[in-house]
Order: sequence, then C-alpha cells, then structure tokens
Amino acid sequence: MEAYKQEFIEFMVDSKVLKFGDFTLKSGRKSPFFMNAGAYVTGAQLKKLGEYYAKAIHDNFGDDFDVLFGPAYKGIPLSVATTIAYSELYGKEIRYCSNRKEIKDHGDVGILLGSKIKDGDKVVIIEDVTTSGKSIEETFPIIKAQGDVEIKGLMVSLNRMERGLDSDKSALAEIKEKYGIEARAIVTMADVVECLYNKEYKGEVLIDDTMKASIDAYYEQYGAKTV
Repeated sequence: MEAYKQEFIEFMVDSKVLKFGDFTLKSGRKSPFFMNAGAYVTGAQLKKLGEYYAKAIHDNFGDDFDVLFGPAYKGIPLSVATTIAYSELYGKEIRYCSNRKEIKDHGDVGILLGSKIKDGDKVVIIEDVTTSGKSIEETFPIIKAQGDVEIKGLMVSLNRMERGLDSDKSALAEIKEKYGIEARAIVTMADVVECLYNKEYKGEVLIDDTMKASIDAYYEQYGAKTV
C-alpha cells in the first residue's frame, strides 16, 4: 500500500472520523463501519484534510478546473479547506461553491453559497463519502442548472465499495456510467481493512476477527461487483 494511503487512514482514525461498531446510514443500510467528515473540527485537522484532498484532486483531475463544489452541509468546509490547500500547494486559485438546503430570497439570494457558477466553468465535486450515490442525484442537477457547465469529476475521501442505487456496481462506478463523470477516492475500504486488520494501532486492534467477519457479512449483502 502507498504510504500516503496508510497515513490518511490513520489520520481518519486519529480524528475519530472513521469508526467501527453498529451504524445506520443515510441510505438506511446497517453498517459495521462509519465515516463522518463532520468530526474534523480543528484547524490542524482541516488544514491536513484539505491537503490530502488537494493532492488527490491534482493527481486525478489535474489543474484544468475552476470551481470546487461541496454539497451542503459537510461539503462546505471540505470545499473551503481544499481550495485554500490547492492555492498553497499548486499556486492556482480555485473558487469554492456550495448549495443551500433552503433558497435564500434576500441579500445574497439563490441556492448557491460562495462563488456563483457560470457558463464555461469546469467543476469538481467534493464529498466525504458516497455510499449509494443518492447525494449526487441531488447535486448534479443543481450544478447543471447554472448554465453550460462541465463537471470534471467527483472526489471522495473513502470509497465504501458497495453497490449503488440501481445496479450491482459500486456507487462510484454507477455515477460514472449514469452521469459520465469520473468518481475517485483517496482510499477504499479494502485499503482500510488491509491497513488495520489484526494490526495494533496505538494499543488497539480496530479490525479484529469479529469485526472483519461483520465487514465481510456486510459486503456479502451490499458489496459491489464492480468497484
């Protein structure tokens, strides 16, 4: 495994973002693991997170884009932290944009927060994790409604490697097929298991045989045939 992937997994654990136990996801699925980007709460954590995302976006999509779109709510700090990191690491000014859950009818009106998206803009979407692809169904039409906009891709921090809404393919593979955009992740759950299974990290084994069996059972039910 590449060193940066192990570093990122350990960073998620240290930040209490990646947890193991018994969780009910937004999709309604019962999962033995959960990733919550809302747990990145300090300046140091957000700075480091933005750098991981910026490097991953740069490596996967290059510099030919104008706007980083983070869907409300968790995508808002992700997009802000990453645009700052992108400027510092690569010297390119990327605008950030997010959507509001409620359309504002006074002052800074409309559904968008941050930079407006205009004709000719190239956009990269940034999210914490995509479980079933449900969130992109809401995000994609909002962006496309702003004009002649090209969506370059989607970057998430963790690919859960489970099937999407409409097929046995992963949510990321389904997004590519359905919307024609590349969907990439910093790490996958396979990377997480490889990094943590029966290995002690800071005095604790996070994925022991019992947890590994729970993860395997989850993938028997929800795992994607094409990641």
